Amino acid sequence: MGGDDMEDDVVINGGPAAATTPTEISPAPATGLGSAEAAARLRADGPNTVAAPRKRGLAGRVFRQLTDPLVALLLAAAVVTTLLRDYPDTAVIVLVVLINTAIGVVQEVRADRAVAALDRLAAPTARVVRDGRDLVLPAADLVRGDLVRLEAGDVVPADLDLTDAVRLSLDESALTGESVPVARVAGEEASAGTVVTTGRATGTVVRTGAASALGRISALVAATRPAPTPLQRRLSSLGRVLGLTAVVLSGLVFAIGVLDGRPVTQMAVTAVSLVVAAVPESLPAVVTLALALGARRMAGSRAIPRRLHAVETLGSVTVIASDKTGTLTEGRMAVQYAVVPGRDRYAVTGTGYAPDGEVHHRGEPVSAPEELRALARAGLLCNDATVTPPTDERPEWTAIGDPLEAALVTFGARCGLDPDTTREAWPRVAEAPFDQDLRRMTTVHRRCDGRYLVVCKGAPENLLAAPLVDADAGELAELTGAAHRLATEGLRVLAVASAVVDTLPDPARPAGLRPLGLVAVGDPLRAAAPGIAAGFEEAGIRLVLITGDHPATAAAIGGRLGLWRDGDPLANGDDGDPGRAHPETRVYARTQPEQKLDIIAGLQTQGHVVAMTGDGVNDAPALRRADIGVAMGGGTEVARQASDLVLVDDDLTTVATAIGEGRRIYDNIRRFLRYALAGGVAEIAVMLLGPLFGLPVPLLPAQILWINLLTHGVPGVALGAEPAEPGTLRRPPRSPQESVLGGGLGRDVLLTGGLIAAATLGAGVWAAAADRPWQSVVFVVLGLAQLGVALAVRATRTPGSRERNLALPVAVAVSAVLQVAGVLLPPLRELLGTSPLGALDLLACAAIGVLPGLVLRLTRRFRGSNASRTGTDDPNAGTDDPNAGTAGPAGSAAGRAG
Repeated sequence: MGGDDMEDDVVINGGPAAATTPTEISPAPATGLGSAEAAARLRADGPNTVAAPRKRGLAGRVFRQLTDPLVALLLAAAVVTTLLRDYPDTAVIVLVVLINTAIGVVQEVRADRAVAALDRLAAPTARVVRDGRDLVLPAADLVRGDLVRLEAGDVVPADLDLTDAVRLSLDESALTGESVPVARVAGEEASAGTVVTTGRATGTVVRTGAASALGRISALVAATRPAPTPLQRRLSSLGRVLGLTAVVLSGLVFAIGVLDGRPVTQMAVTAVSLVVAAVPESLPAVVTLALALGARRMAGSRAIPRRLHAVETLGSVTVIASDKTGTLTEGRMAVQYAVVPGRDRYAVTGTGYAPDGEVHHRGEPVSAPEELRALARAGLLCNDATVTPPTDERPEWTAIGDPLEAALVTFGARCGLDPDTTREAWPRVAEAPFDQDLRRMTTVHRRCDGRYLVVCKGAPENLLAAPLVDADAGELAELTGAAHRLATEGLRVLAVASAVVDTLPDPARPAGLRPLGLVAVGDPLRAAAPGIAAGFEEAGIRLVLITGDHPATAAAIGGRLGLWRDGDPLANGDDGDPGRAHPETRVYARTQPEQKLDIIAGLQTQGHVVAMTGDGVNDAPALRRADIGVAMGGGTEVARQASDLVLVDDDLTTVATAIGEGRRIYDNIRRFLRYALAGGVAEIAVMLLGPLFGLPVPLLPAQILWINLLTHGVPGVALGAEPAEPGTLRRPPRSPQESVLGGGLGRDVLLTGGLIAAATLGAGVWAAAADRPWQSVVFVVLGLAQLGVALAVRATRTPGSRERNLALPVAVAVSAVLQVAGVLLPPLRELLGTSPLGALDLLACAAIGVLPGLVLRLTRRFRGSNASRTGTDDPNAGTDDPNAGTAGPAGSAAGRAG
């Protein structure tokens, strides 16, 4: 029944209108090509494969890591320190760069290997006639002119001109996005990548490889280059700003020192040291660690990031554009409603082709009445499909034959019928296969009393008419109206009629049948889809449905997802450019692959960060164009190659998990920036303001680099592993246009840096007045104050969560011991130019050093108490969450859409 369509089908790259080959191919002889001729054509045209993207070599991977703006600035600083013969500082800088590069390259290689393992799950072959013999060859060895045989379940290996077709229907969802199989007859084309659902056929190969339907879409993918991720754009901008600021301020310090009579070489080293201090050189390592940990967590959730930065990008997403078939829906046909004359409709529940399910009437589960069982029995008998139970290789019930007919088999089981027993009790003795013109199928079955049961199923407008059926006008009008209502809900409606006769009839000319009712078949939503859509809405993310379906079908699916209501805008690809649709459009129907690109581009023009989910070949160009492409692991190879993230279990819930992971990563990056940049601000402020308070050279270059190494090193990297804040998925996404220092973070950096600088300068002035080694006091207090801030800005734990970042307090403790050792151990004192401090001095330094962190912590607690008193719903109120209280335009737009 693959061809009795209720609506026009969208077909691309197939049928008589498909593009012709550069060279005409004559019909293949019954004996097929000769081996010599096939080999010659293979040499001339190349293998029948879709060109895979060229793998990036080791040098290319390393180069991409080194072109990060912050890393480039560090390399420049390393060059300067080398020219000044400050080799220890050069070694420290180069070590940070090497570690960052190694981590990034290793993660990229691991991701590519994981996706390659997915690609190996499918090894396509084709049944070909060569030299008069049937052979099974790798699909890559097909050439133009080959004669290919197809049977149910086969994947069409190349574009074929069908020379023979018997009840052939193809699942073209990978190309068109429509889940309803399409009938094909001799003289038409079968496109590469489609799947034979029923019947058999032979065809001559007319296009292979890049020239096939599959290859043309792959070429469209290759021509669409992914743009930098929002995080990459933000960090690149930040790197430029920090680099310029650090150079200007360090030059100022250099000028002040030289004018004060300090040696030029010493001030040059000091200026370079301040550049390194001002630039958070650990940022690339923090980002890489945070992304690697996120990728590891996501891999545990059956998601494989193909690009490391894709993990964070999901956290910045403001729009998720999703295809329908196999993503929001099960990708399997099922009877969802049934109507019998004189009664309300019945709803049928269940998942996939499993027989488990219930019949509901007016919202209550009921046992199927006899009228409904008669309808189900007729659909089961006038049927060529079967369903098979799970096996070790296939963990789910599987359809063999037309998916629509398999849905009728499952419907019978859910109404209490045993398919095998029923078919044995009513053996088929005659049939008229489905006729595309009449849009119906008829079968005849012998009853136990020797009489015959005639069953006919087909399109309601063709079946519910005299003389085929014998019923009064009111009954036919009732069923016709019900069929129209079900069709407007996006369902595929079949009418079923039967009659009992005494003599064996001609199945090609049935007449006098009684209508048994209607069955409405559709591709059901995944059970979790409405909840996932609601979860995205709560997170301030707009879910957009993009499908090749008829507008009525698309609207019905959108309505069940909660995305669309009567009166809402709905874009129709047949009416023009959907990329220019209304900004609040949630449902796009009748879309072609190239139109999906326009839709994604249109959303990006509106300022959105767009994630595209899909599994078909038709989704691949849009997956590549989107800010992040999310492919289903069970989808096509082309879609996986075009994506940034592969969901191995095809579960869209993983996308919501990944969004939370991405937001956690971005929060931790901003948390580190608050900590690290505040330390840099404090160090520059101390160097600039120290002379004004009677501290001529507050810190020596070696002391600056030592503090920088201890504070920006392991403690800074440990901040990248902080757990998620409470309510991470209940806040709107950050505006894509907002700087990484936006949302008040720049202000917080200056305030925190000011607190550290005030405590440090205060300690230095006190020490100088008390005739203590004030430079060593400044050195110790500045380092301890920064480490205290690291503990103050850590994430708030979610109540009941067992996730803890024990690495941070351990790293802070170790760094604090090493900082104090800088004035206690003679070798370090000689290296750093410090003086010994007594126990009372160290206690005083520790007491002053904890003040900035203590102030931040108390302020944070006060904000939390104030939020509780005012009853705010903001889950981040009173925390140091870098996104707290920030609702960019994207979040506002998502809220309006909801």
